[in-house]
Amino acid sequence: MRDGQKIVVLGAGTMGRGIAQVAAAAGFDVHLSDTSEDLAQRGIAAIAATLDEGIAKGKVTPEQKAAALGRLVAAPDLAAAAQDADVVIEAAPESLELKREIFARLDRSAPETALLASNTSSLSIGRIAEATARPSRVVGMHFFNPVHVMALVEVVRGEATSDATVARAVDLGRALGKEPIVVRDSPGFASSRLGIALGLEAMRMLEQGVATAEDIDKAMTLGYRHPMGPLRLTDLVGLDVRLAIAEHLHRELGSDAFRPPEILRRMVAEGRLGKKSGRGFYDW
Repeated sequence: MRDGQKIVVLGAGTMGRGIAQVAAAAGFDVHLSDTSEDLAQRGIAAIAATLDEGIAKGKVTPEQKAAALGRLVAAPDLAAAAQDADVVIEAAPESLELKREIFARLDRSAPETALLASNTSSLSIGRIAEATARPSRVVGMHFFNPVHVMALVEVVRGEATSDATVARAVDLGRALGKEPIVVRDSPGFASSRLGIALGLEAMRMLEQGVATAEDIDKAMTLGYRHPMGPLRLTDLVGLDVRLAIAEHLHRELGSDAFRPPEILRRMVAEGRLGKKSGRGFYDW
């Protein structure tokens, strides 16, 4: 499932360009789409920079970089890009309305045989699929940041998702070098629900003066062998992103475990969004 197979990635932000990079590196023809040619080209430039970092670390060869970039195309016109796609992976911001709008457009332009996947980390695949006339072909494929490093992809089965679509998404995940898990379409799925609960509790501990951010993170990295502490991870994901997910899970599940702590709301209001803004729980 590589030669001649075309994957369209919608969204050239952090997640979209990460997905596009691993797909191109795995041998797929990849069209990276965004709302403008400039944004799509910036996404490809960021991929080139990441590959350069890989070369500097001895993990990527110049030949591998050239081959991957040779399979990448900037595609600002969504309809034109999707019309002959084998797979479309949407990586737009976490807005149900936006994703439904995108999938409605895909339903009009993508081939009937295309696999339509959303990279949502918490929104309902079933609600997204309702925007199409082919919900059986819609699936969640939740990748993790940084995509070229993280091994997991969470395949989310919507109520109408067919067994064949799930199997195809699992096969695609493996072809991209990932280890897939299959979960039911439930708020937060498996990874976000567990990860957000841990992250929010770490914030409450910081708020209550239990320990410093560094020591809370160290408790999880050294005591539980997590590769990264929950507060540092929040900085990488983005505090605004985690706040939106927490609010969604709190609404959907009704559990106080997902009620966003005041420290998170305050930091987002102050523009302390983590690494992307230069400051979050840590200074970057």
